[in-house]
Amino acid sequence: MVNPTLYREGTDGQEKEQQIREALIKAMVEHQLLPGSKLPEEALAGAFGISRTGIRKVLTRLATVQMVNMTPKKGAYVANPSAEESAMIFKSRTLIELGNLPEVIRRLQDKDIAGLEDILAQEHRASHDRDMAAAIRYSALFHIRLHAVAGNTVLNDIITNLTLRSSLVIAAWGSQWQQGCNESDHQQLLNALREKDLLALSALMQQHFDNIVSRLNFNRKKTPTPDFRKLFSQ
Repeated sequence: MVNPTLYREGTDGQEKEQQIREALIKAMVEHQLLPGSKLPEEALAGAFGISRTGIRKVLTRLATVQMVNMTPKKGAYVANPSAEESAMIFKSRTLIELGNLPEVIRRLQDKDIAGLEDILAQEHRASHDRDMAAAIRYSALFHIRLHAVAGNTVLNDIITNLTLRSSLVIAAWGSQWQQGCNESDHQQLLNALREKDLLALSALMQQHFDNIVSRLNFNRKKTPTPDFRKLFSQ
């Protein structure tokens, strides 16, 4: 949960809006704000202690990265990817992430392996504790950090956005305790990366995405209305 005192009046306007964007994205990625959830400006403005105009600017920015849908006269909703869009998101991830692996291996250093090992340990701990929010966060971070090794910031922005949208797909179509990635898959990926075995790494990454998609169940769930003050308070 997010402490609204972070959004104090003395905070610069752009910085405050960035903090709110990050808080909303975190809630979406961790499945606290589910796909299709209505995002009423008045309720969010009250939760964060800013004007409706400020909230509208935040939601508009989130809409540009496909995390929010905005409809005239109906307002804003958490993006709710269709089955077709969901398949395209994971197909895009497969193409892009597999294509980036040779550069990842070429630039890989011991510190990168250590960083990924730390993320994997935290993901394992979260799964063991059944802390779904943390497990989802570390699962996504594993992929983002892995591809950051290549040093291509433009590509990493694309991968980060697709990873966030994947979390919405899993929230919409996954089981109640589906964090997105199987941590044993991540361990196998890390082992192949440590050996710099491109063929094995590519095959494992392909199977990894196939496993995620195979666990999706394309039956709609009823989306509850969240309590925004409770969600974004300490």
